Amino acid sequence: MFLENQNSPSIFACFLHTTFKKGLLYAKPPPEDCGENLIYNTLERLKKSLSVALLHFYPLAATDISVSDIVSPTYVPLVVQLFFDHDRAINYDGRTRPLLSIQVTELVDGVFIGCSMNHAIGDGTSFWHFFNTLSQIFQSQEDNIKISRPPVFERWFPEGYGPLLKLPFTCQEEFISRYEAPQLLERIFHFSTESIAKLKERANTKYKTTKISSFQSLSAFVWRAITRARRFPSEMASGCRLAINNRDKSVRDFVNDWVGSPSVSPPQIVAMGSSPRFNKYGNEFGLGKALTLRCGYANKFDGKVSSYPGREGGASIDLEVCLPPCSMDALESDEEFMASVT
Repeated sequence: MFLENQNSPSIFACFLHTTFKKGLLYAKPPPEDCGENLIYNTLERLKKSLSVALLHFYPLAATDISVSDIVSPTYVPLVVQLFFDHDRAINYDGRTRPLLSIQVTELVDGVFIGCSMNHAIGDGTSFWHFFNTLSQIFQSQEDNIKISRPPVFERWFPEGYGPLLKLPFTCQEEFISRYEAPQLLERIFHFSTESIAKLKERANTKYKTTKISSFQSLSAFVWRAITRARRFPSEMASGCRLAINNRDKSVRDFVNDWVGSPSVSPPQIVAMGSSPRFNKYGNEFGLGKALTLRCGYANKFDGKVSSYPGREGGASIDLEVCLPPCSMDALESDEEFMASVT
């Protein structure tokens, strides 16, 4: 901490506030005076001025972060959470906060592009559809580009309901809670094409079938390993939920039942999220192929597993697993599990 005046009583504010968040709003000059590159030139000058100012106010300059600081640690570092806007936001905040935010963070030797979207207006398919389209437009550099796959804006509501649903609550505190994740470790486990093929063969051989898919066998394998790591009592039931293409009849029936008797349920014991089928590494913004994927704070809880395609392609998959330290340690000590991790 550095002080402008050590005799000033205002220094005690340092212990009463976590951060200052203040800004200044400026008017643009008339079009005929600002030129075509006003924003670009302003940002370039601001970046240069900031670098010089931080040389003098050096305690305000954070330690330089490199690509290796993100990808080398065994566990996903907490600094990754700073690469996304809308920290701790929930869907309900979309009433007053932007539904979409893109934050670009420059590292010493890399660039991180983080996108935050309100889950109430889109699922994983919609999110990556937007990201893929953004990449397509960026690479084209055309003003009137015709995108390859336009979005679908058709809305669906349960029969007899919508567009507004009335909940049986009098104030938002009755149905809105600000979730704070417990102490968790996040680790990316990589499964190669060959490793997943072995898991699939093993599962189909054991149950004398050919219908178990690669992702089913991997999900079951991870579910069993996490359950062992948690050391649950033998009589305790364990569940695994996969969110896959939530557009069929059974999901609509579930929604119809829910609107008749709304409730908010806690996370499942193991929840498989995201998908290795989404086109994630195909997004390019003039910087070549992405080195890796990382996600922010949202939807992190004990037992959350997010699946990404492996960077090398094929049928390889990366799984981001969130567990408390004791459970993560047990998982990493599980010889059967780690033998399949590449």
